[in-house]
Amino acid sequence: MPATYSVEIAQAAERDVEAIWDYIADDSPENATAFILRLEEQIGMLEQFPERCPLIPENELLGTAYRHLLHGAYRTIFRITGRTVIILRIIHGSRLLDSSFFEPG
Repeated sequence: MPATYSVEIAQAAERDVEAIWDYIADDSPENATAFILRLEEQIGMLEQFPERCPLIPENELLGTAYRHLLHGAYRTIFRITGRTVIILRIIHGSRLLDSSFFEPG
């Protein structure tokens, strides 16, 4: 089945991936690499039916229509714009999400 959406990753989300790898790698670089590879695979699956992911509960407070994909204890926050999925942030599920998490634009 051909991809129906393109997936773009914001710089903030790229920094999140680096920070997650660094955190996990403190205990095990191998586990960190395996975790990130699984995360990237899961993100790649958003090329097909990203609407299957639920809307985030914070949308009402933020005035957004963001969705999230869960992987372990982490949330991949994204929005759908036309036929593009934009990965905005990847954060630990225990962190409170507010507008300061997002880059302008």
